[in-house]
Amino acid sequence: MSDRINPLITEQLDALLYEETNLVANLANASALLKQTLTDVNWAGFYMYQPETDDLILGPFQGNVACVHIENGHGVCGTGLATQETQLVADVHEFAGHIACDSASNAEIVVPLTLSDGTKLGVMDIDSPTKGRFTPEDQEVLEEFARVLLKHIDKA
Repeated sequence: MSDRINPLITEQLDALLYEETNLVANLANASALLKQTLTDVNWAGFYMYQPETDDLILGPFQGNVACVHIENGHGVCGTGLATQETQLVADVHEFAGHIACDSASNAEIVVPLTLSDGTKLGVMDIDSPTKGRFTPEDQEVLEEFARVLLKHIDKA
């Protein structure tokens, strides 16, 4: 079986979130869809930006217990927030400043989430126990997944 992410996941998300306006419900279902659909993934979820403290706080997720606070610019998630660029990390142990919330995680992809008005919402974070799990093609699919998610959040 291929570990590539099926692009149809974005259509599934769009249907799943149809006419739902609750942020927590939408993020919870999005994390469940990611965890249930993607192969070789041990954590999928969201960290939400807290402008008053300029850090990320744990949001809805599927997987093992996780770090609760992540400083802006620290670790893979904080770097994704600070740079507003997707972080595709083949081996987290080679990422300077990596925060090991789960010792079983070896690869990670983090997609920043920013609303249409420029407001930083947070990041989408997906971990895998397999080094090199995520490809540039997976990144494209997950960035589109994030766009669909943000479209529904912007409507709310």
